[in-house]
Order: sequence, then C-alpha cells, then structure tokens
Amino acid sequence: MGYRKISIKLPTDYREEYLKQKIRKNLRIKNFSFQIENKSLDARKKSNIHWQLRISVFSKEIRGGKFIELPELVIPYKKRNKKAVVIGSGPAGFFSALVLLKAGFETIIIERGSEVNKRAESIKEFEKKGIFNAINNYAFGEGGAGTFSDGKLTSRSKHISKEKHFILKSYIEAGAPDEIKYMSHPHLGSDNLKIIVQNLREKFLSLGGKIHFETLLEDLIIENGKVIEAITSTGTIKADEFIIASGHSAFETYRMLIRRGVKFQTKNFAIGCRIEHPAEIINMAQWGCKNLPGVKAAEYRLTTQGKTSLPVYTFCMCPGGIVVPATAYKNTNIVNGMSLYERGGNFANSACVAGINPENLLGKKTTASETIDWLENLEQSFFKYSNDYRAPFCSIQDFINKKTPSKIPESTYALGLNPAPLWDLLPLQVSNSIREGLIIFSKKIKAFESGIIMGFESKTSSPIQALRDKNGLCEDMKNLYIVGEASGFAGGIMSSAADGIKAAMNIIKF
Repeated sequence: MGYRKISIKLPTDYREEYLKQKIRKNLRIKNFSFQIENKSLDARKKSNIHWQLRISVFSKEIRGGKFIELPELVIPYKKRNKKAVVIGSGPAGFFSALVLLKAGFETIIIERGSEVNKRAESIKEFEKKGIFNAINNYAFGEGGAGTFSDGKLTSRSKHISKEKHFILKSYIEAGAPDEIKYMSHPHLGSDNLKIIVQNLREKFLSLGGKIHFETLLEDLIIENGKVIEAITSTGTIKADEFIIASGHSAFETYRMLIRRGVKFQTKNFAIGCRIEHPAEIINMAQWGCKNLPGVKAAEYRLTTQGKTSLPVYTFCMCPGGIVVPATAYKNTNIVNGMSLYERGGNFANSACVAGINPENLLGKKTTASETIDWLENLEQSFFKYSNDYRAPFCSIQDFINKKTPSKIPESTYALGLNPAPLWDLLPLQVSNSIREGLIIFSKKIKAFESGIIMGFESKTSSPIQALRDKNGLCEDMKNLYIVGEASGFAGGIMSSAADGIKAAMNIIKF
C-alpha cells in the first residue's frame, strides 16, 4: 500500500464525491482511501473564498511513501494501593483524573457544582429570573467554565501532540464530531459539550472512578510540605496525591492555598469588555456576502499595539453566538461569550481586552493576594453600577467619543443592558488603550463601530501563577499539583486538559 500527502482547494459547499474526483485527478488513480489531515478556510480574496485541505491518500496504485502515525499517549497500568484526589471536573481536572484512573490509582473527583443537566437548569433559571446560584453557574459545575462556551479546541501550546491526540480521541468517543481532528479552528459547541461531558463522566464511573458533586474544597491539611487530607463541605478525604484544577475563578480556593503556604506570583493577563454585532455585518466584512454556503459564520481576530498604550486584542470570538452572564459570585458582574455547534445565531460577539501587568498598572509591587483583591473589587464595581446583573453598555462609537447612550439596542444578553459611561468603569490606562484599539479595528472591519460594547470581561486567564517545578509539583510541596487555568500556565480547553494529563503522567512516573 503506497502513501501520498496532497493539498487540494475546494469550493466552500463541496460534496465528498467531488473531493474524491479531485483526488483521482490529482494522483491519477482509481481506488484509494483517504484521511483529511487539515482543513482551513482561505478568505484572503473575497472573490475566491475556498477550503484548503491537506489529505493523506492510501492506494496500491501509489508507489512508496511512509505514513507516520500520530504519537500515542501510553498510560502504564498496574495495581496500586494509592489514592488520588482531583479538585475540579473541568478539562484539566477530568483528564488528569482519567489518566490516573487508567494507571491504577483509586481516583476521586471533587466538584463544587452539580452534574451538567442540573447545572444547565440553574443557568436557565438565572437568565430567566436573575436569581444567581452559587453552586451552578457559568463558572462552576460539571465540565468547568468551558462547558458553556464555544468549546474551542485551538491551542498555542507546543509539545503536547500525544496529549492532544488522546484528548481529541476521548472527545470523539464521547460524541464530538470527527472533524475536530482536522479543522484548523475546531470547536465543539455548548450544545454538544453538555452531551460530551455527561458521556465522559459515565465512562469515568464505569472504569471505577468516583465523583463527589456539590462538594466544595474548604481546606487542606499540610504537614512538612505534604498534603495529608482535603477538608470539604461534605467531609474529609485522605489521599496520596492531590491535584487542584479549580479554574481561574475560584478566588476562595486561591486564598486558602496561599494561607496554607502554597506559593503564587502575579502574572500578565487581560481585562476589558465584550463587543457584539449582527452576524451579517461580520459576514459582509469578511466574505463580501451575508452568508457563505458550507461555512457556518465568519470569524475575526484583531490585535493592535500602540506606541504608548497597552496591547489590545479580540479574544474568544463566538460567531453566531450569545453574550452570557459569567459571574462566579453573587455580588460581581462579568460577561463572556457562548455559541452552539452550528453557530447559527443572528449575532456575533468577542472579548475586546487590553493586556496588563498588574504591578505596572497599579504602580507598585503587588502580591498574588493583592492582585486577586484588586480584580475582585473591579468585578464588584460593575455589579454596583447596575445593582444587578444588567450589563453596562454603550455603542462602540459612543465608547470612542465618550458619549453615554440613551437607547437600548437589541442584544443576545439575557439579563438586559444598562446605558453607562463604560470607559469610566475601567482603569484609565485600559480604557484609553481599548479606545485606541477600537478606532483601529473600525478601520479594519467595515461597520465595526456600529456594534455595541458591554460589561466586564475579566476571565481571559488567571491573574496569578503557581510556582511549580519541572514536573508540575508546587514549589516546596511533595504531592500537590495545581493544573489547568488555576495554575496560570494554561488557557482554554486543550492546553488545560494537556496540563492536567502531564501532571498525572508525572505522578505515575514517580
């Protein structure tokens, strides 16, 4: 059997039979099998928007060629008399727990929220009546914050090929579309994620794992750098290994860890707001037409760096999505974006944030605790402005001109908008930098300034970072790992899950 890798351009609405015809013509063969390795949309010329595919073709009619298999994650199993406790059921927590379980550890996941269907009901109630649920919300509950997002699987992390292959394979086995293996910008969609998370949980339980829902980690008992037991809201648990994968929103967990001597440092992160446009505006700007057969919705990624301002960029763009109330605590007001698999909504949204160094912004040396306090106060100030979960907003043009709006436009944000001088609610340097960024972005995308800008976007990444050794262990700790977004070393589903897997493999190795 011979092998050849080829690249093919295809119309956006191509059918599989047309793809096969192109392969036959390209290689001059009749009988073959093929595998798509990568698929990306080339929209550089609006008159010639097409898919660009890289394909592996196998046929007896092809001479030579060697197909290189993707590297596999080898999890060595043996009977062990050891217990591991994992705090958090998001991607980092779940995949670290799954690997440890497959390696023979007795493994327990502790999750402060409920299982995903109960969590979804609480979120629906929140958006309908404005009644916040501290246990189940967009930040906390089964699957972590990523369950109710766009489910993006892109990652800038290098050296995670084995982990990435394991993660994608696990998602596909749990019901994810096969295309996530090869799309250049793969995503799962929040509707799929609810099913996928549930199927992953059932697999974990079938292998002998345990999950304690509605169980909050309250404290750790640490002796001579070794965690002896976890104190939770439902009891205590002794174990040999402990992994914290609580996400970047669990401020009380951060504070508890700091009190217990776990070392953190401040880090660069980003804050800002969320922008929203009718999807047709973005489609027209990117494609030159209102819709494109075979493509869900147009995306954009914008960035700028002024000479005297902070870097400003768009983040977590949700084509055909909605803006959601992503607050983790009752007295804070935070927004985020979400979209379903088909991305078929009438609006598009994205974070528009400025990258900050907290010490430079505050003009003083800042501890991890002080950084958390500062960010929490800022999140609370957005709640105090509206005295509820309405999102303070203005148009992008009004933000540029510092003009408070009077008319409330149509928006996907379920809890309503509140006209506000949004620029005054942000730190001055952040506000000025975002204004400069919006002016530049409005030159790059036609009618960009007609959109609206709303709320406070503060969860692009953790504001602090755990001090870890090369094996992922917390500094001066013997059996405590902090992984995923909680660690400050990962951001998003893929890199967080890979970080959790690496910690689990290091535990197995030792």
